[in-house]
Parts: sequence; C-alpha cells; structure tokens
Amino acid sequence: MEKIGSQSIWSFFDANPTSRPASNHAIRGGGGHPVNSYLELARKVAELQFLNRDHVLLFRGQSKDHLTTKGNSMLKASIFRHEGKKVPSRAVLERRFATLLCAEKLLVEAYGTAKLKGLERLRRQRLIRWSILQHYEICKTPLLDVTHSLRVASSFATDGNDGDEAYLYAFGVPNLSGAITASSEAGLQIVRLSSACPPDAVRPHIQEGYLVGEYPEIPDYEQQSHYQFHEMDFGRRLVAKFRFNPKSFWASEHHQPAPHDALYPSAQDPLLEIAQQIIATLNKEVA
Repeated sequence: MEKIGSQSIWSFFDANPTSRPASNHAIRGGGGHPVNSYLELARKVAELQFLNRDHVLLFRGQSKDHLTTKGNSMLKASIFRHEGKKVPSRAVLERRFATLLCAEKLLVEAYGTAKLKGLERLRRQRLIRWSILQHYEICKTPLLDVTHSLRVASSFATDGNDGDEAYLYAFGVPNLSGAITASSEAGLQIVRLSSACPPDAVRPHIQEGYLVGEYPEIPDYEQQSHYQFHEMDFGRRLVAKFRFNPKSFWASEHHQPAPHDALYPSAQDPLLEIAQQIIATLNKEVA
C-alpha cells in the first residue's frame, strides 16, 4: 500500500497538546497522544476529521502498541504477523496461505448447506470470503479488522484490559463507496462488513465493522514475495495514535463502553455456528 501523507496530515501522536502537521514516520514512532476520557478522544478525532478532509477515518483499538525493531507501530494483517519477534518464514507463510485456501472452501460449503443469502457472491469474490474468515477469527487472512465507530474501537481497547494502557489508532483511507472500495492510488481495498455478511449475522452490524487489505489483493506466497515486508503494514496509513488508561477512560456516566456481550453477540448468529464448525475441521486436519 502507499504511505499516507503526500498531502499534509494533521495529527495527535505525542504529548504535544495541540494538533499539528506530521509525517507518517513521526506518528508511528511517537508514544501516542495521551487522552483522559472518551469525550476528550471524540473531540480530538472530530478535529482531525475536519482538518484531514481528503480522508475518511477508520479506527482500531488495542490493549498494546506492537512495535517494529525501529520502534514504530506495527499494524499488520494476521497472516503477515510475526511469530514471536521473528518475521514469518517462507514455510510459515505457505502454511498460513494453505490453511486460508482450505478455510475458504469449507466456508462456501457450509454457507451453501445453511442456505444463507449471498452464496453466489461469496463464491465469486475472494475478498468477501476473507472478510468473514477474518472477522469471525476462523484463520489468518491478509485483512485487518477496523471499524467506523470510535466507541466500538475504544471498547475493544478496554475490553478485558487489566493493564494501565490502551491504544486507539485512526487510519486515513479514501472515500468509501459501496460494499467494497478499491483504490489503486492508495493501494487499498476496504470492505464494509455489513454488506458482505448475510442479514442474519448480527456481529458485523453491531460492530460497524470494516476490513482493509492490499490492492491488488495478495492471495498466496508467490504474490506476497513481490512486496517488501515493511510495505504490508497498515501503520503506513496512520493519521493519529492515542493512548489512555482503560481504568479511568470511561469514568463519565454519559459515555460508557459497549459491553462484551454486545461486541461479541452469539445468539442466533449462523456465521458464528459455521465459524465454530470450520475451526474444528481445521484443527482436526492440523492434528
């Protein structure tokens, strides 16, 4: 993907209290701009959306800021993530892509058996298959989960987080249009999850989920080998990085996190049942 910042990017990324123009390198390498509450975060994100008018902001919350060896925020799709501190080897990547291909076939079969809406589209569009596999954590894919909802992203950062730090990342992406947005200039594809999943699947709609990936997509190890490993990092699209204490962040009675059961609804979700079946089958094959 292309690095953000050919135009001036306004950002919060370190302890400086005001927004200011910044390079992507400075944003990724900064310690994160400290905020004390959800309301403060929302106000600063609103300022950034106003100042960065050429970009739509999508968000991701994490309990930890994973760093490269150079100390920059690393936000990779699950299939390209390090094993421990090591870059995945060719053998590891080939195995991950083989698992992905197997999971795609199982998904199409189970989807058809369940007679869910959108089967033909699922068969035809690899990106939709990947979106479901990634969002339901069935296997590693070349996509990264993000959301259009600041509250949902912040809730993910604090859900089950007993530490003293949580992180909120704001990504700048091209203007969104339709179920799948593809931008050759940015080298990105963005999938609106609610348009990729059947209406019976509740989780994608509640989470206001999106998936981002490379454009053109990377379907196997051979295609991946044409990229430098540092290129496949969504940290290259960071507009801002915020840091906060999960214990005090939601102190206001007017601004509360989405509960865990709301973030991960399980009642009558046919895709969740399919996901559990596929995971069990993949585990048997590995064993």
